Amino acid sequence: MIGGGISGLSAAYYLNRSGVDVTLVESSPRLGGVITTETVEGCVIEGGPDSFLAAKPAAMELIAELGLGGEVIGSNDSGRVTYIRRDGRLVPLPDGLMMMVPTRVLPMAASSLLGWGTKLRMGLEWFRKPVPAPADRSVAALVREHYGQEAVDYLAEPLLSGVYGGDPEQLSAASVLPRFVEFERKYGSLTRGTMVEMAQAAGRPRGASPAKKPPLFRTLQRGLGSLTAALEAALDRTRVIHGAADAVEEGRVRVNGAWLPARHVVVACPAHAAARLLPIPELAAIAYSSSMTVALGYRKSKLASLPPGFGFLIPARERRRMVACTFVGNKFAHRCPPDMGLLRCFLGGAADHAVLDLDDEAVSALVRDELRSILGLEAGPDFVRISRWPRAMAQYTVGHSSRLAAIQKAAARMPWLSLSGNAYNGIGIPDCIAMSKAAAHRLASGEPLAEPARA
Repeated sequence: MIGGGISGLSAAYYLNRSGVDVTLVESSPRLGGVITTETVEGCVIEGGPDSFLAAKPAAMELIAELGLGGEVIGSNDSGRVTYIRRDGRLVPLPDGLMMMVPTRVLPMAASSLLGWGTKLRMGLEWFRKPVPAPADRSVAALVREHYGQEAVDYLAEPLLSGVYGGDPEQLSAASVLPRFVEFERKYGSLTRGTMVEMAQAAGRPRGASPAKKPPLFRTLQRGLGSLTAALEAALDRTRVIHGAADAVEEGRVRVNGAWLPARHVVVACPAHAAARLLPIPELAAIAYSSSMTVALGYRKSKLASLPPGFGFLIPARERRRMVACTFVGNKFAHRCPPDMGLLRCFLGGAADHAVLDLDDEAVSALVRDELRSILGLEAGPDFVRISRWPRAMAQYTVGHSSRLAAIQKAAARMPWLSLSGNAYNGIGIPDCIAMSKAAAHRLASGEPLAEPARA
Protein backbone atom coordinates (compact mmCIF):
# COMPACT_ATOMS: atom_id res chain seq x y z
CA MET A 1 0.00 0.00 0.00
CA ILE A 2 1.53 3.30 -1.09
CA GLY A 3 -0.15 6.32 0.49
CA GLY A 4 -1.55 6.78 4.00
CA GLY A 5 -4.36 9.24 3.36
CA ILE A 6 -8.03 8.31 3.61
CA SER A 7 -7.76 6.16 0.46
CA GLY A 8 -4.78 4.13 1.65
CA LEU A 9 -6.07 3.81 5.21
CA SER A 10 -9.49 2.62 3.98
CA ALA A 11 -7.97 0.08 1.60
CA ALA A 12 -5.69 -1.27 4.35
CA TYR A 13 -8.62 -1.48 6.77
CA TYR A 14 -10.84 -3.45 4.40
CA LEU A 15 -7.95 -5.74 3.43
CA ASN A 16 -7.23 -6.43 7.10
CA ARG A 17 -10.92 -7.24 7.66
CA SER A 18 -10.59 -9.81 4.84
CA GLY A 19 -7.57 -11.40 6.50
CA VAL A 20 -4.95 -9.85 4.25
CA ASP A 21 -1.67 -8.60 5.74
CA VAL A 22 -0.62 -5.15 4.52
CA THR A 23 2.52 -3.03 4.50
CA LEU A 24 1.56 0.63 4.24
CA VAL A 25 4.15 3.16 3.06
CA GLU A 26 3.59 6.85 3.78
CA SER A 27 6.13 9.55 2.92
CA SER A 28 5.03 12.01 5.63
CA PRO A 29 5.56 11.47 9.38
CA ARG A 30 1.80 11.13 10.02
CA LEU A 31 -1.11 9.22 8.52
CA GLY A 32 -4.35 10.79 7.37
CA GLY A 33 -3.26 12.89 4.39
CA VAL A 34 -5.25 16.13 4.14
CA ILE A 35 -7.49 15.12 7.05
CA THR A 36 -6.11 16.70 10.19
CA THR A 37 -7.90 18.02 13.28
CA GLU A 38 -6.80 19.97 16.31
CA THR A 39 -8.66 21.62 19.17
CA VAL A 40 -7.69 25.14 20.27
CA GLU A 41 -9.50 26.91 23.13
CA GLY A 42 -12.36 24.47 22.73
CA CYS A 43 -12.72 25.06 18.95
CA VAL A 44 -12.47 22.04 16.65
CA ILE A 45 -10.28 23.07 13.72
CA GLU A 46 -10.08 21.07 10.52
CA GLY A 47 -6.93 21.73 8.55
CA GLY A 48 -8.38 20.02 5.46
CA PRO A 49 -11.95 18.89 4.68
CA ASP A 50 -14.49 19.60 7.40
CA SER A 51 -17.31 17.27 6.29
CA PHE A 52 -18.63 14.96 3.61
CA LEU A 53 -21.80 14.75 1.53
CA ALA A 54 -24.49 12.90 3.44
CA ALA A 55 -26.02 11.52 0.23
CA LYS A 56 -23.02 9.24 -0.46
CA PRO A 57 -23.13 6.24 1.91
CA ALA A 58 -19.55 4.91 1.98
CA ALA A 59 -18.26 7.24 4.69
CA MET A 60 -21.22 6.61 7.00
CA GLU A 61 -20.89 2.84 6.54
CA LEU A 62 -17.22 2.96 7.50
CA ILE A 63 -17.88 5.25 10.45
CA ALA A 64 -20.51 2.83 11.75
CA GLU A 65 -18.13 -0.13 11.38
CA LEU A 66 -15.52 1.73 13.43
CA GLY A 67 -18.01 2.42 16.23
CA LEU A 68 -18.13 6.16 15.65
CA GLY A 69 -21.79 6.39 14.67
CA GLY A 70 -22.70 8.15 17.91
CA GLU A 71 -20.32 11.00 17.08
CA VAL A 72 -21.90 11.88 13.73
CA ILE A 73 -23.41 15.35 13.50
CA GLY A 74 -25.15 17.03 10.59
CA SER A 75 -24.96 20.53 9.22
CA ASN A 76 -27.44 23.05 10.64
CA ASP A 77 -29.40 23.23 7.40
CA SER A 78 -32.24 25.25 8.88
CA GLY A 79 -29.79 28.14 8.98
CA ARG A 80 -28.02 27.36 5.71
CA VAL A 81 -27.43 30.61 3.87
CA THR A 82 -24.44 30.98 1.57
CA TYR A 83 -23.46 34.41 0.29
CA ILE A 84 -21.78 35.42 -2.95
CA ARG A 85 -19.78 38.64 -2.98
CA ARG A 86 -20.95 40.95 -5.75
CA ASP A 87 -20.12 44.61 -6.22
CA GLY A 88 -18.71 44.81 -2.71
CA ARG A 89 -21.80 43.27 -1.02
CA LEU A 90 -22.64 39.78 0.27
CA VAL A 91 -25.69 38.58 -1.65
CA PRO A 92 -27.39 35.36 -0.47
CA LEU A 93 -27.76 32.55 -2.97
CA PRO A 94 -31.47 32.35 -3.78
CA ASP A 95 -33.53 29.47 -2.40
CA GLY A 96 -34.07 26.54 -4.72
CA LEU A 97 -30.69 26.76 -6.43
CA MET A 98 -29.21 23.29 -7.12
CA MET A 99 -25.57 24.08 -7.86
CA MET A 100 -26.10 26.63 -10.64
CA VAL A 101 -29.56 25.40 -11.70
CA PRO A 102 -32.59 27.44 -10.57
CA THR A 103 -35.62 25.39 -9.48
CA ARG A 104 -37.80 28.14 -7.93
CA VAL A 105 -38.96 31.18 -9.88
CA LEU A 106 -39.77 33.77 -7.20
CA PRO A 107 -36.55 33.57 -5.13
CA MET A 108 -34.46 33.83 -8.30
CA ALA A 109 -36.56 36.72 -9.64
CA ALA A 110 -36.20 38.60 -6.35
CA SER A 111 -32.43 38.04 -6.05
CA SER A 112 -29.98 40.82 -6.85
CA LEU A 113 -27.22 38.31 -7.59
CA LEU A 114 -28.01 38.14 -11.32
CA GLY A 115 -29.34 40.67 -13.80
CA TRP A 116 -32.71 40.50 -15.55
CA GLY A 117 -31.15 39.37 -18.81
CA THR A 118 -29.77 36.26 -17.12
CA LYS A 119 -33.02 35.66 -15.26
CA LEU A 120 -34.97 35.79 -18.53
CA ARG A 121 -32.52 33.39 -20.12
CA MET A 122 -32.95 31.02 -17.19
CA GLY A 123 -36.70 31.05 -17.70
CA LEU A 124 -36.43 30.37 -21.43
CA GLU A 125 -33.92 27.55 -20.78
CA TRP A 126 -36.88 25.39 -19.71
CA PHE A 127 -37.91 25.09 -23.39
CA ARG A 128 -34.62 23.73 -24.73
CA LYS A 129 -34.89 20.51 -26.73
CA PRO A 130 -32.89 17.34 -26.02
CA VAL A 131 -29.57 17.12 -27.85
CA PRO A 132 -27.22 14.22 -28.62
CA ALA A 133 -24.39 13.83 -26.15
CA PRO A 134 -21.72 16.34 -27.28
CA ALA A 135 -17.99 15.91 -27.05
CA ASP A 136 -16.58 16.69 -23.64
CA ARG A 137 -16.43 20.40 -22.95
CA SER A 138 -15.81 22.62 -19.99
CA VAL A 139 -18.25 23.28 -17.18
CA ALA A 140 -18.15 26.94 -18.18
CA ALA A 141 -19.14 26.08 -21.76
CA LEU A 142 -22.09 24.00 -20.51
CA VAL A 143 -23.35 26.64 -18.09
CA ARG A 144 -22.75 29.48 -20.56
CA GLU A 145 -24.75 27.70 -23.27
CA HIS A 146 -27.74 27.22 -20.96
CA TYR A 147 -27.69 30.29 -18.69
CA GLY A 148 -25.11 32.77 -20.00
CA GLN A 149 -21.77 34.20 -18.89
CA GLU A 150 -23.11 35.91 -15.78
CA ALA A 151 -24.17 32.51 -14.41
CA VAL A 152 -20.64 31.26 -15.03
CA ASP A 153 -19.10 34.23 -13.22
CA TYR A 154 -21.39 34.37 -10.18
CA LEU A 155 -22.59 30.77 -9.79
CA ALA A 156 -20.42 28.14 -11.47
CA GLU A 157 -17.03 29.73 -10.77
CA PRO A 158 -17.42 30.44 -7.03
CA LEU A 159 -19.27 27.19 -6.33
CA LEU A 160 -16.69 25.03 -8.10
CA SER A 161 -13.77 26.98 -6.66
CA GLY A 162 -15.15 26.07 -3.25
CA VAL A 163 -15.36 22.35 -4.08
CA TYR A 164 -12.49 21.70 -6.50
CA GLY A 165 -10.33 24.78 -6.19
CA GLY A 166 -10.64 24.70 -9.96
CA ASP A 167 -11.37 26.81 -13.02
CA PRO A 168 -14.74 26.09 -14.71
CA GLU A 169 -13.15 26.98 -18.06
CA GLN A 170 -10.88 23.94 -17.57
CA LEU A 171 -13.00 21.47 -15.59
CA SER A 172 -14.77 18.76 -17.57
CA ALA A 173 -18.57 18.93 -17.62
CA ALA A 174 -18.80 15.17 -18.27
CA SER A 175 -16.61 14.31 -15.26
CA VAL A 176 -17.63 17.05 -12.80
CA LEU A 177 -21.33 17.44 -13.65
CA PRO A 178 -22.30 14.14 -15.32
CA ARG A 179 -25.94 14.42 -14.20
CA PHE A 180 -26.32 17.76 -15.93
CA VAL A 181 -24.82 16.39 -19.14
CA GLU A 182 -27.34 13.54 -18.96
CA PHE A 183 -30.19 15.99 -18.32
CA GLU A 184 -29.14 17.92 -21.42
CA ARG A 185 -29.22 14.75 -23.51
CA LYS A 186 -32.51 13.50 -22.08
CA TYR A 187 -34.51 16.68 -21.48
CA GLY A 188 -32.62 19.48 -23.20
CA SER A 189 -33.17 21.74 -20.19
CA LEU A 190 -31.00 21.41 -17.09
CA THR A 191 -33.74 23.07 -15.05
CA ARG A 192 -36.41 20.65 -16.24
CA GLY A 193 -34.15 17.63 -15.69
CA THR A 194 -33.26 18.77 -12.18
CA MET A 195 -36.90 19.33 -11.25
CA VAL A 196 -37.95 15.92 -12.64
CA GLU A 197 -35.24 14.28 -10.57
CA MET A 198 -36.31 16.21 -7.47
CA ALA A 199 -39.93 15.13 -7.98
CA GLN A 200 -38.90 11.50 -8.35
CA ALA A 201 -36.74 11.65 -5.23
CA ALA A 202 -39.64 13.15 -3.26
CA GLY A 203 -42.11 10.49 -4.45
CA ARG A 204 -43.73 8.48 -1.64
CA PRO A 205 -46.89 6.39 -1.17
CA ARG A 206 -50.16 8.31 -0.96
CA GLY A 207 -50.95 9.26 2.63
CA ALA A 208 -47.38 8.77 3.82
CA SER A 209 -45.86 11.45 6.00
CA PRO A 210 -43.21 13.62 4.36
CA ALA A 211 -39.76 12.18 4.93
CA LYS A 212 -37.47 14.29 7.05
CA LYS A 213 -34.83 15.80 4.81
CA PRO A 214 -31.36 14.62 5.84
CA PRO A 215 -28.61 17.18 6.40
CA LEU A 216 -26.60 18.11 3.35
CA PHE A 217 -23.26 17.54 5.12
CA ARG A 218 -22.15 15.25 7.93
CA THR A 219 -19.02 15.16 10.04
CA LEU A 220 -17.79 13.91 13.42
CA GLN A 221 -18.25 15.89 16.59
CA ARG A 222 -14.55 15.74 17.51
CA GLY A 223 -13.45 16.28 13.91
CA LEU A 224 -12.64 14.08 10.95
CA GLY A 225 -9.29 13.30 12.53
CA SER A 226 -11.30 10.90 14.70
CA LEU A 227 -12.01 8.85 11.59
CA THR A 228 -8.40 8.53 10.48
CA ALA A 229 -7.28 7.86 14.07
CA ALA A 230 -9.86 5.08 14.40
CA LEU A 231 -8.76 3.59 11.08
CA GLU A 232 -5.14 3.65 12.17
CA ALA A 233 -6.01 1.96 15.47
CA ALA A 234 -7.98 -0.74 13.63
CA LEU A 235 -5.12 -1.79 11.35
CA ASP A 236 -4.27 -4.94 13.26
CA ARG A 237 -2.62 -6.65 10.27
CA THR A 238 -0.81 -3.64 8.84
CA ARG A 239 2.83 -2.66 9.19
CA VAL A 240 3.36 1.10 8.67
CA ILE A 241 6.61 2.38 7.18
CA HIS A 242 7.19 6.14 7.07
CA GLY A 243 9.40 6.66 4.07
CA ALA A 244 9.51 7.39 0.37
CA ALA A 245 8.55 4.76 -2.19
CA ASP A 246 10.66 5.57 -5.24
CA ALA A 247 10.19 2.51 -7.46
CA VAL A 248 7.52 -0.11 -8.07
CA GLU A 249 7.96 -3.33 -9.99
CA GLU A 250 6.02 -6.56 -10.16
CA GLY A 251 6.66 -8.35 -6.88
CA ARG A 252 8.46 -5.54 -5.07
CA VAL A 253 8.53 -1.90 -3.97
CA ARG A 254 11.63 0.13 -3.16
CA VAL A 255 11.29 2.20 0.02
CA ASN A 256 14.10 4.30 1.48
CA GLY A 257 16.49 2.57 -0.91
CA ALA A 258 15.57 -0.98 0.16
CA TRP A 259 13.40 -3.39 -1.82
CA LEU A 260 10.35 -4.86 -0.08
CA PRO A 261 8.48 -7.89 -1.44
CA ALA A 262 4.91 -7.17 -2.56
CA ARG A 263 2.47 -9.71 -3.99
CA HIS A 264 0.04 -6.89 -4.85
CA VAL A 265 0.54 -3.14 -4.84
CA VAL A 266 -2.22 -0.61 -4.16
CA VAL A 267 -1.08 2.85 -5.24
CA ALA A 268 -3.25 5.31 -3.28
CA CYS A 269 -1.10 8.44 -3.50
CA PRO A 270 -1.77 11.50 -5.70
CA ALA A 271 -1.57 10.86 -9.44
CA HIS A 272 1.49 13.10 -9.83
CA ALA A 273 3.31 10.94 -7.26
CA ALA A 274 2.01 7.72 -8.86
CA ALA A 275 3.35 8.96 -12.22
CA ARG A 276 6.90 8.81 -10.81
CA LEU A 277 6.40 5.16 -9.86
CA LEU A 278 4.46 3.68 -12.77
CA PRO A 279 4.98 3.66 -16.58
CA ILE A 280 1.59 5.31 -17.18
CA PRO A 281 2.20 8.79 -18.66
CA GLU A 282 -1.47 9.81 -18.41
CA LEU A 283 -1.13 9.91 -14.61
CA ALA A 284 1.12 12.96 -14.93
CA ALA A 285 -1.53 14.65 -17.10
CA ILE A 286 -4.02 14.81 -14.21
CA ALA A 287 -3.76 18.37 -12.95
CA TYR A 288 -3.82 19.38 -9.29
CA SER A 289 -4.49 22.65 -7.53
CA SER A 290 -3.08 23.80 -4.20
CA SER A 291 -5.04 25.14 -1.27
CA MET A 292 -4.64 26.76 2.10
CA THR A 293 -6.99 26.96 5.06
CA VAL A 294 -6.72 29.74 7.63
CA ALA A 295 -8.72 29.29 10.83
CA LEU A 296 -9.22 32.37 13.01
CA GLY A 297 -10.74 32.06 16.46
CA TYR A 298 -12.51 35.01 18.10
CA ARG A 299 -14.37 35.70 21.30
CA LYS A 300 -18.03 35.77 20.35
CA SER A 301 -18.32 39.39 21.41
CA LYS A 302 -15.95 40.37 18.58
CA LEU A 303 -18.17 38.86 15.87
CA ALA A 304 -21.20 41.15 16.07
CA SER A 305 -20.78 42.02 12.37
CA LEU A 306 -21.08 38.38 11.28
CA PRO A 307 -24.24 37.75 9.21
CA PRO A 308 -26.33 34.60 9.75
CA GLY A 309 -25.57 31.59 7.57
CA PHE A 310 -22.76 29.22 6.65
CA GLY A 311 -20.37 31.71 5.05
CA PHE A 312 -19.51 33.29 1.73
CA LEU A 313 -17.86 32.61 -1.63
CA ILE A 314 -15.91 35.17 -3.64
CA PRO A 315 -16.08 34.92 -7.45
CA ALA A 316 -12.84 35.37 -9.38
CA ARG A 317 -14.18 38.67 -10.78
CA GLU A 318 -14.42 40.03 -7.22
CA ARG A 319 -11.47 38.19 -5.66
CA ARG A 320 -8.27 39.51 -4.19
CA ARG A 321 -6.75 36.39 -2.59
CA MET A 322 -9.50 34.84 -0.43
CA VAL A 323 -11.71 32.27 -2.18
CA ALA A 324 -14.27 31.55 0.56
CA CYS A 325 -14.98 31.71 4.27
CA THR A 326 -17.01 29.36 6.48
CA PHE A 327 -18.69 30.47 9.71
CA VAL A 328 -17.89 27.22 11.47
CA GLY A 329 -20.12 27.59 14.53
CA ASN A 330 -23.12 28.35 12.31
CA LYS A 331 -22.52 25.40 9.98
CA PHE A 332 -21.99 22.76 12.69
CA ALA A 333 -22.99 22.60 16.33
CA HIS A 334 -20.40 21.44 18.88
CA ARG A 335 -17.50 22.96 16.95
CA CYS A 336 -17.08 26.03 19.17
CA PRO A 337 -17.80 26.70 22.85
CA PRO A 338 -20.61 29.21 23.53
CA ASP A 339 -18.23 32.13 24.01
CA MET A 340 -16.14 31.50 20.87
CA GLY A 341 -16.57 31.82 17.10
CA LEU A 342 -14.42 30.35 14.34
CA LEU A 343 -13.92 31.63 10.79
CA ARG A 344 -12.32 29.23 8.32
CA CYS A 345 -10.93 30.96 5.23
CA PHE A 346 -9.75 29.37 2.00
CA LEU A 347 -7.02 30.57 -0.33
CA GLY A 348 -5.17 29.15 -3.31
CA GLY A 349 -6.90 27.20 -6.04
CA ALA A 350 -5.99 26.77 -9.69
CA ALA A 351 -5.20 30.47 -10.21
CA ASP A 352 -3.22 31.22 -7.05
CA HIS A 353 -0.67 28.54 -6.17
CA ALA A 354 1.76 31.33 -5.19
CA VAL A 355 -0.18 32.23 -2.04
CA LEU A 356 1.20 29.08 -0.37
CA ASP A 357 4.69 30.61 -0.57
CA LEU A 358 3.76 33.51 1.73
CA ASP A 359 4.84 33.21 5.35
CA ASP A 360 2.29 32.88 8.15
CA GLU A 361 2.50 36.53 9.15
CA ALA A 362 1.76 37.70 5.61
CA VAL A 363 -1.11 35.22 5.21
CA SER A 364 -2.67 36.25 8.51
CA ALA A 365 -2.38 39.95 7.58
CA LEU A 366 -3.98 39.59 4.15
CA VAL A 367 -6.84 37.45 5.50
CA ARG A 368 -7.56 39.93 8.30
CA ASP A 369 -7.47 42.79 5.79
CA GLU A 370 -10.01 41.06 3.54
CA LEU A 371 -12.27 40.17 6.47
CA ARG A 372 -12.18 43.80 7.50
CA SER A 373 -13.24 44.84 4.02
CA ILE A 374 -15.94 42.18 3.58
CA LEU A 375 -17.39 41.83 7.10
CA GLY A 376 -16.30 45.03 8.79
CA LEU A 377 -14.36 42.85 11.25
CA GLU A 378 -11.87 45.14 12.96
CA ALA A 379 -10.99 43.01 15.99
CA GLY A 380 -7.94 40.80 15.98
CA PRO A 381 -8.33 37.03 16.36
CA ASP A 382 -7.46 35.23 19.59
CA PHE A 383 -5.62 32.59 17.58
CA VAL A 384 -4.77 31.69 13.98
CA ARG A 385 -4.01 28.26 12.50
CA ILE A 386 -2.76 27.89 8.91
CA SER A 387 -2.62 24.67 6.87
CA ARG A 388 -0.99 24.43 3.42
CA TRP A 389 -1.87 21.71 0.93
CA PRO A 390 0.35 21.88 -2.17
CA ARG A 391 -0.97 19.96 -5.20
CA ALA A 392 -3.62 18.19 -3.12
CA MET A 393 -6.86 18.75 -5.08
CA ALA A 394 -7.24 16.70 -8.27
CA GLN A 395 -8.69 18.58 -11.23
CA TYR A 396 -10.97 16.70 -13.61
CA THR A 397 -10.17 18.86 -16.63
CA VAL A 398 -11.63 18.46 -20.13
CA GLY A 399 -10.66 15.04 -21.47
CA HIS A 400 -10.53 13.43 -18.02
CA SER A 401 -12.62 10.42 -19.06
CA SER A 402 -10.26 9.73 -21.99
CA ARG A 403 -7.22 9.97 -19.71
CA LEU A 404 -8.91 7.65 -17.25
CA ALA A 405 -9.60 5.10 -19.99
CA ALA A 406 -5.93 5.23 -21.03
CA ILE A 407 -4.83 4.76 -17.42
CA GLN A 408 -7.12 1.75 -17.07
CA LYS A 409 -5.80 0.24 -20.30
CA ALA A 410 -2.19 0.67 -19.22
CA ALA A 411 -2.88 -0.64 -15.72
CA ALA A 412 -4.61 -3.71 -17.15
CA ARG A 413 -1.18 -4.87 -18.31
CA MET A 414 -0.12 -4.94 -14.64
CA PRO A 415 -2.54 -7.37 -12.90
CA TRP A 416 -0.64 -6.98 -9.62
CA LEU A 417 -1.58 -3.28 -9.46
CA SER A 418 -4.59 -1.40 -8.09
CA LEU A 419 -5.13 2.37 -8.14
CA SER A 420 -7.19 4.42 -5.71
CA GLY A 421 -7.50 8.05 -4.67
CA ASN A 422 -9.21 11.29 -5.56
CA ALA A 423 -7.67 11.52 -9.03
CA TYR A 424 -10.02 9.11 -10.76
CA ASN A 425 -13.74 8.79 -10.07
CA GLY A 426 -14.55 11.24 -7.27
CA ILE A 427 -12.76 13.74 -5.04
CA GLY A 428 -14.81 13.52 -1.82
CA ILE A 429 -14.17 11.42 1.27
CA PRO A 430 -17.02 8.97 0.50
CA ASP A 431 -15.72 8.59 -3.08
CA CYS A 432 -12.22 7.72 -1.88
CA ILE A 433 -13.53 5.24 0.70
CA ALA A 434 -15.83 3.55 -1.82
CA MET A 435 -13.03 3.18 -4.38
CA SER A 436 -10.66 1.71 -1.80
CA LYS A 437 -13.29 -0.67 -0.45
CA ALA A 438 -13.99 -1.96 -3.95
CA ALA A 439 -10.28 -2.37 -4.68
CA ALA A 440 -9.73 -4.22 -1.40
CA HIS A 441 -12.67 -6.54 -2.13
CA ARG A 442 -11.31 -7.38 -5.58
CA LEU A 443 -7.82 -8.01 -4.22
CA ALA A 444 -9.06 -10.21 -1.38
CA SER A 445 -11.29 -12.20 -3.74
CA GLY A 446 -8.59 -12.65 -6.36
CA GLU A 447 -10.32 -10.57 -9.04
CA PRO A 448 -8.27 -8.43 -11.49
CA LEU A 449 -7.09 -5.25 -9.82
CA ALA A 450 -5.88 -2.93 -12.51
CA GLU A 451 -8.52 -0.28 -13.13
CA PRO A 452 -9.38 2.32 -10.48
CA ALA A 453 -12.41 1.05 -8.61
CA ARG A 454 -15.59 3.07 -9.10
CA ALA A 455 -17.30 4.72 -6.17
